[in-house]
Amino acid sequence: MPRRPFLTAAALLAALPLASCNNSSPEAGRPDTAPPSASPTPSATASTPQWTPEQTKAITEAKARYAAARAAVDKALLDPRQSSRAPLEQAGNGGTWLIAVIDQVRFQRQQGWHRVGNLQIAKTTVAAVNLDLEQPEVKLTNCIDSSKTKTLVQSTGAPVPLVSGDGNRKTFNSRLVYAPNAKGGAKSWFLVEDQVAGPC
Repeated sequence: MPRRPFLTAAALLAALPLASCNNSSPEAGRPDTAPPSASPTPSATASTPQWTPEQTKAITEAKARYAAARAAVDKALLDPRQSSRAPLEQAGNGGTWLIAVIDQVRFQRQQGWHRVGNLQIAKTTVAAVNLDLEQPEVKLTNCIDSSKTKTLVQSTGAPVPLVSGDGNRKTFNSRLVYAPNAKGGAKSWFLVEDQVAGPC
């Protein structure tokens, strides 16, 4: 059902004379001295979600885990020849995101490439929090800056033209879930999806 547009008190007052002219009651010609009903003024933060303490805790932990997971990917790409799955999982990479990371590391290794520099998380906002699922989730929107990274040929140090000088800031829609690790240990947050959604 479409929501009616919100009218400010000033807009309501401006509409009153027109309403009086159309009123067919004997009092129509007299000014309406009754004060208009007070309309609540929306606060500037009305659209800002008010998180519960439990949600705030989950958001804080998920943001920290996202940063750790991304840092582990950076480290793996610095020297793909020495990277392995275990440190990536321990840092919080999981799901389809972990598979994509492993494929990327494997490709860099096969090509004899490696990356220098680290990605920067320029901005993070919370898109959604749902703690009532079987695997509670936090969805983040992250602006990732790759301008300080380059991909080089491992043996010569020469830049790889097609992937060097990324220089872009991209938005990633990120989903983290609260789940046990692959060995069934204590639960923690895992980054399971991190999809590019355009520039930021």
